[in-house]
Amino acid sequence: MQQPPVIEIRDLHKSYGTLEVLKGVTITAERGKVVSLIGSSGSGKSTLLRCANLLEDSQSGEILFKGEAVHWRGTGMARRPGDARQVLRIRTNLSMVFQQFNLWAHMSILQNVMEAPMTVLGRDRAEVEPKAREYLAKVGIADKADAWPAQLSGGQQQRAAIARALCMEPEALLFDEPTSALDPELEQEVVKVIKDLANEGRTMILVTHDMRLAADVSDEVVFLHKGLIEEQGPPDQLFGAPKSERLRQFLSATQSA
Repeated sequence: MQQPPVIEIRDLHKSYGTLEVLKGVTITAERGKVVSLIGSSGSGKSTLLRCANLLEDSQSGEILFKGEAVHWRGTGMARRPGDARQVLRIRTNLSMVFQQFNLWAHMSILQNVMEAPMTVLGRDRAEVEPKAREYLAKVGIADKADAWPAQLSGGQQQRAAIARALCMEPEALLFDEPTSALDPELEQEVVKVIKDLANEGRTMILVTHDMRLAADVSDEVVFLHKGLIEEQGPPDQLFGAPKSERLRQFLSATQSA
């Protein structure tokens, strides 16, 4: 029997007051697949990712996690998730990596990575610490476990944030522009980690401005324009033979930037 997608979003609408940011978006992240969201600033990419993780409330449409629909109460601008335990369960299974690293400045890198499994999942330090060290090694900063965030470069801090996300052992990873705050040299450190995770067959949704990264790691690329999906498909199709004039313009602008 085929497993349901890890994340499924159907006809999602999201507004901030009178500004409609998502105008009916449907995406699916199957287990072990990487979906990249691309598009110009303001197209709704990050909002869609935050709605998937229930960090933002949407006004209509469905969000399903492994086939289980989110329960809502209220309608329109008053719509909210109706089951707090369900929200917690979904969030703990969808680890998000943000553009800004959001590390706790007063904790060592190892403590940062261990904090969520211990406080949210209630696991013992003796159980979590070996895992945390393993994930720091996976992202190439095992030697920084006892350092403070301020002692690390931006690329190292972002890799620590990825280790922190992995330590929750989630069903899927959500990346929101994980390299955009980094200079090109440090960016490549993080890109390598993301590529390695994709090669492991992890389920990921990736919002990125890096077209090369999207082309290299994605099973499917979704081009958002003004809150709607303008075009979607495998990366060789979207980048090699775009059908939409708007996508052609966008790719041309990113290549000349």
